[in-house]
Amino acid sequence: MTGVSVILCTYNRHRSLSNALNSLALSILPATIQWEVLVVDNNSKDETRQVVERFCQLYPGRFRYLFEPRQGKSYALNSGICHTHRDILAFVDDDVTVQPIWLQHLITPLLGSEWAGGGGRILPEPGFSPPPWLALQGPHSQLGALCAYLDQGDLSGPIHRPPVGTNMAFRREMFEKYGGFREDLGPRPGSELRSEDTEFGRRLMAGGERLYYAPSAIVFHEINENRIRKKFFLSWWFAFGRGSILEAGRIPSTIEMVKIVARIILATPKWLLDVDPQHRFYRKCRIWYEAGKVIAVYQLMVRGNANAALPQYSSDGGVQNHRLG
Repeated sequence: MTGVSVILCTYNRHRSLSNALNSLALSILPATIQWEVLVVDNNSKDETRQVVERFCQLYPGRFRYLFEPRQGKSYALNSGICHTHRDILAFVDDDVTVQPIWLQHLITPLLGSEWAGGGGRILPEPGFSPPPWLALQGPHSQLGALCAYLDQGDLSGPIHRPPVGTNMAFRREMFEKYGGFREDLGPRPGSELRSEDTEFGRRLMAGGERLYYAPSAIVFHEINENRIRKKFFLSWWFAFGRGSILEAGRIPSTIEMVKIVARIILATPKWLLDVDPQHRFYRKCRIWYEAGKVIAVYQLMVRGNANAALPQYSSDGGVQNHRLG
């Protein structure tokens, strides 16, 4: 019988967490699949534990609680992986709601050996109305900062970009083979640095593994009012740029750095002169993205640390540090 663990990491979001768990509780899967939801509390100071314990009482054997005191999402993710031993691991966040058939459609392709992992659609919650400066569609869309948006259409099949952390699943053996999530990446209080999820997917793709896109596996992402601000978007894109350098695990060459700086110089007048509010703000975000790269390179050079720590699993399931490079 196949076993599935849904790993949900959370920090100080007990209200949205309750909505997420309510939707997960309604999941429909075949009787031949045993499944659970493991909630990893990443050192929350609110009512997170009480919320999870209530679901553990309402649905015995379906929900589990785990406390991870080390602050940072990647610590929580890796802790969750170490505390479950099921065949397939699915991942979802505390600010989404899922459809009852979400989990079934997400993990069905992974029941065989053809696919190493995959992901589904991530959409804004129904009825969301964006401000005039925010493009939701087209080449200037900035939904990535808003709700980890991912929509590759209605056709299922191979995915050529890594899935996003709030809607993805992998066969457990992938973590045993490639290690866990990089703990130098990923959001933590006071930092929007990300890429821990996409870095893992790219690591698998670089190893020749095949990833699957499941368009019918849909999650709806809550839109927090704090995110619908230009300041948040600029901070997110800046951290996204920093994360792209850290994810690569090396300092860019001189030619690559010249290209980064050139993109900033060339994009600046376009940003300042563009009269379309959506295009204008998108260009500004892209400048902040490139600036984040420059700052990350500077920090790596100052610290003399071009290599980043990569958590990797030993044969007994423990985590050991592995250096990139």
